[in-house]
Amino acid sequence: MSDRKSPVEQALDLFIYAPIGFLAMARDELPKLIERGHQELTNQATVAKMMGEYAVGEGQKEAGKRFQQASETITGITSALNDRRRPTPSPAPPRSPSSPPPSANATSPISSAPVPAAPPAPAAPPPPPVDGLAIPGYDALSASQVVQRLAGLSGDELEAVRSYESATRGRKTILNRVEQLRTGSPS
Repeated sequence: MSDRKSPVEQALDLFIYAPIGFLAMARDELPKLIERGHQELTNQATVAKMMGEYAVGEGQKEAGKRFQQASETITGITSALNDRRRPTPSPAPPRSPSSPPPSANATSPISSAPVPAAPPAPAAPPPPPVDGLAIPGYDALSASQVVQRLAGLSGDELEAVRSYESATRGRKTILNRVEQLRTGSPS
């Protein structure tokens, strides 16, 4: 008997017996394939859900940190602006050409004693430049973040931080810690 099949037998194998064999096998294997597909999809969905929840949680933490930093920065800027706003003296009313100029020996309408002229108020010195501080990004840091970085600074660097903080935001937490470190007081 020869192993070689005729073209008719090959066509029967391909178009009749193979589909029947496939259907018979599918009847036995299909429930197993369905169960395996269900398990794979469930496992992947569970992993994706866990990863999504983790990503959302981390995103919320990061957003909270950024919001806190922005809030502290805005508070500091607002505080600095409010501290720098000083009432400006109102200008003296214009004199008429016929009235004499005011003198330093003008008398008060209440008493006849001369009233000395007030010396001009000294202008507040400008704050030292922030880029001269030993703490990078100083203006963006919260008071607690600055305090953590103070311990490693020299006396001159501490003085620069004290001077800058006093002239700008005036945060007591930082100023008190600088003073403790400069005087050697315990924390």
